[in-house]
Amino acid sequence: MTVLSIRTVDDPVLRRVADPVTDFDAELDRLVRDLGETLQSARGAGLAAPQLGVSLRVFAINPDLPGNDLRLDHLVNPVLEFPDEEEQDGPEGCLSIPGVYLDTKRRMNVAAKGYTKLGDPVQVVGSGLLARCIQHETDHLDGILFLDRQDSARQARLVATLRAAGWWDERQVRVSPH
Repeated sequence: MTVLSIRTVDDPVLRRVADPVTDFDAELDRLVRDLGETLQSARGAGLAAPQLGVSLRVFAINPDLPGNDLRLDHLVNPVLEFPDEEEQDGPEGCLSIPGVYLDTKRRMNVAAKGYTKLGDPVQVVGSGLLARCIQHETDHLDGILFLDRQDSARQARLVATLRAAGWWDERQVRVSPH
């Protein structure tokens, strides 16, 4: 089992737009397995490749999330569509910002199209927690953290708290204890 270190909030790789996957090969298979094993070890809902320091458009999700009828455990090159305007507002955390949970507004329903690690097209339709997870992980692929979805005052307080705790220092790369 390969459990890798998870990059934390101050790592520049988390702020880059990830590159599309073009090669569906053994290297991608290994990355998907590493994502899944690291996610399982950290007991999270989802984990994106940039959180492991790999700037590719792929993420793993917990196949046991409610509503995940396909038991999908990863998605490559996701494209999101929103069938309606309904929103949800609820607690959200991130393995790259350990111990921080903030109410975050997301769309309630999502249809995510992409590919499996074998290059087969796949679509997952989800609502609630599954939709939240898919949106959160896709944000990682776009260089967006869930703290970016907070109002500016809350962002400033959170960054100050993270700096005071030693979790935010642009001069060095840290890894989560997960």
